[in-house]
Amino acid sequence: MKKILLTLATTALLFSCKKDADEVKGGTFASNKIGVHEGKSWSWIKVDKQGAPEQLALTIDDNALNSVPSANDDHSGGHNHENNIVIPIHPVGQKTTPFKFIFLNWNPAGHEPDGIYDLPHFDMHFYMTTEEEVMAATDMAKIENLPAPQYIPLLHVPGAPVPQMGKHWVDVTSPELNGAPFTQTFIYGSYNGNVTFYEPMITQQFLKNTTTFERPIPQPEKYQKAGFYPTKMKIKKHDGVTDIILDGFVQRQAS
Repeated sequence: MKKILLTLATTALLFSCKKDADEVKGGTFASNKIGVHEGKSWSWIKVDKQGAPEQLALTIDDNALNSVPSANDDHSGGHNHENNIVIPIHPVGQKTTPFKFIFLNWNPAGHEPDGIYDLPHFDMHFYMTTEEEVMAATDMAKIENLPAPQYIPLLHVPGAPVPQMGKHWVDVTSPELNGAPFTQTFIYGSYNGNVTFYEPMITQQFLKNTTTFERPIPQPEKYQKAGFYPTKMKIKKHDGVTDIILDGFVQRQAS
């Protein structure tokens, strides 16, 4: 009897391992759906038949997009955490990309600097660290400990330090920093000398009015960790949802 049970257990273990190995060989894998005011948000990862990532996306349904509070309803503008919502990334996404989870942050009155980012918008932090590490990221000296320049794209400058987020790096060539209205931008983040997040930052109006959109993601000269990194950001609206997609993944070596 013990031999039979051992055989069954071994078979189950082998089947489980095979399933875990096979699950990244092609397909799309979605996280659980998370409540966002009167709607839902979730993430998904698409991998090819070799298990390499093709797209990692954050999806926001129309009910969420249309029900987030306005500045008149909720004066929690800026980077406080009342409107921060943790969106999980499926284990396949965590295995095939550097990203561990997403912080979806709604800013009903925008945030600093005034006259640029003070429009209602979403911050979408794709973190390369765990949620526990982000919550512990409060040491101002570590926030001000900047990565070596080659790990940040050219023409990016550091902004104000934000506890439990890190240092935000903005592209000085972005249209909104050169006289155009803010619609969307792409930001890098760091903490204690490490690049820790990628951040699409997009206005509510742009998400509501945009059916399809694509832009490049500025690339650094070098990478601190080997892995697949996105080179494009896309927006796609369909079937009552809006996808914010990290696309064009390329394998990079650490250097």
